[in-house]
Amino acid sequence: MNDIRVHHARLRATRESGGSVEVFLAGGGEALVRPGRRLREGERLVCGPGHVRLDERLADGRWRITCEPDVDTLTAAAGELPLPPYFGRAPTREDEERYQTVYARQAGVLRGAAAPTAGLHFTPTLLDALRERGVRTASLTLEVGLGTFRPLGADQLARGVLHPERFDIPKETWAAMAGARRVIAVGTTVARALESASGPGTGTTEIFIREGYTFRRIEALFTNFHLPRSSLMMLVCTFGGRERVLDAYRHAVAGGYRFYSYGDAMLLTR
Repeated sequence: MNDIRVHHARLRATRESGGSVEVFLAGGGEALVRPGRRLREGERLVCGPGHVRLDERLADGRWRITCEPDVDTLTAAAGELPLPPYFGRAPTREDEERYQTVYARQAGVLRGAAAPTAGLHFTPTLLDALRERGVRTASLTLEVGLGTFRPLGADQLARGVLHPERFDIPKETWAAMAGARRVIAVGTTVARALESASGPGTGTTEIFIREGYTFRRIEALFTNFHLPRSSLMMLVCTFGGRERVLDAYRHAVAGGYRFYSYGDAMLLTR
């Protein structure tokens, strides 16, 4: 399971000239800043008790940034929970609890800009029931970033790599996986981390799992129903078989299933 905790990654900031901007912290010292056409490198955006300094303009509206005095101070004072844009609404008090997994740990170096949504289905009661049946659970941390929200671009399709995401796999988790009869990944973020790693410890993944890829680590995948034309959808189709997965999606549409972050899920075996 991915135990990343979603932090208040959406900041409301103000330019020194008085204009309002939204800063979406994407992890790894990057942010999406909107509207960004007139922003300048070196500019400081006023945010709560400090600033967001725009260090370098990157592609697709992204910036390399520095938070002053630090990320935690700014997000505590001026941040809000970053619900996905397709929700079309501001987060509520209920979202503060619902948009975290029950096993999310307190933020450390890695902070999520989105929830690992497959994990939202698990409750303490369900986890206890699984353990009573002999299912062992283990955790890793993958920093779910901005790329989770973004559609696939031509450059990603051509290069065969995705947005970078940092991860940390404890030694205990790697050892448990090595001795397991079957490894079940709770979510595509877990699948990406395990398929990228060569051992325990920290790392960064840009892996783009699509048709032709051979899975090395996982034997089953528990996953939500994802957006079409997304890298997550391609990963799921690669694991479960394209026609088999699309049949499941047709069934879900016909049955009125819910999709996306607060939606339904399925268990795929190889």
